[in-house]
Amino acid sequence: MQSPITLEALHILDAIERRGSFAAAANELNRAPSSLSYQIQKLEQDLDITIFDRSGHKANFTDAGQLILERGRAILSATEKLVNDANLLANGWELDLTVAYDGIIPTANFFPMVDALGNVSKTRVRLQEEILAGCWESLAEGRADLLICPKLETLPHDVKAETLGEMSMSWVAAADHHVHKRSGPFDDAARERYRVIAIADTARGQPAISVNVLQKQPRLTVTNFNSKIDALVQGLGIGTLPTQVAKPLIESGRLKVIEGTEEQSIDIILAWRRNKIGEAKSWCIQFLKKNWKLV
Repeated sequence: MQSPITLEALHILDAIERRGSFAAAANELNRAPSSLSYQIQKLEQDLDITIFDRSGHKANFTDAGQLILERGRAILSATEKLVNDANLLANGWELDLTVAYDGIIPTANFFPMVDALGNVSKTRVRLQEEILAGCWESLAEGRADLLICPKLETLPHDVKAETLGEMSMSWVAAADHHVHKRSGPFDDAARERYRVIAIADTARGQPAISVNVLQKQPRLTVTNFNSKIDALVQGLGIGTLPTQVAKPLIESGRLKVIEGTEEQSIDIILAWRRNKIGEAKSWCIQFLKKNWKLV
């Protein structure tokens, strides 16, 4: 059985509540007030309920009418989203786009892209932090559409990549950490004496990757980049940080570069799978290639 509640009727109820009267709602909808009154009265007859209490000077929603209004607005919202999503697909723009990035890259680097994309599309963007092998697993398993992370020596065969720029990494520890009292070269034998702060690999099925962690070295593993910074500042161990992240902490006296170490430069790449390129994905690739700048 077809419901007598139409989208048109829901729009009328919404306009009446927002505008405060039948006359004002009719003006907004470019309809005659009598036309609105007739449609609401017919709806009340078909449903066999009273939507408006007309006993006073002004017609007010009954409890049943209020329920129809509130549930109806949810239907109107869902309908609008359905139309927008259909238009997005019809024009080749993806509904959703997930951008995965290695946790060493500050999230703020992607805000200009998100802001600019919003001016040309309603594609919903998800920024997804991953660590080490988790980056590549997210791309391989389709949990991410784009990936920004340090370059691998050998890329998967179905992946295309572009180098965006470089990032330098510095060995640091808290300013009062005992590593700063050592002497001699900072080689593997020296490093093994100090606890290293590492971030857990986010891979779910692939083998985890360790970077700058020695086999016999004491280790504290945390779950995200900010926790690593906190652990370093608190003097719990040593570790590497992006130089631009470490710099203000060094200048404030909370961290100190470990003597005998040098900055390590790594290439940051943008990677994606070749098998599927939509409008939003293609747009983001071009934007990042043209505008990438570490902040």
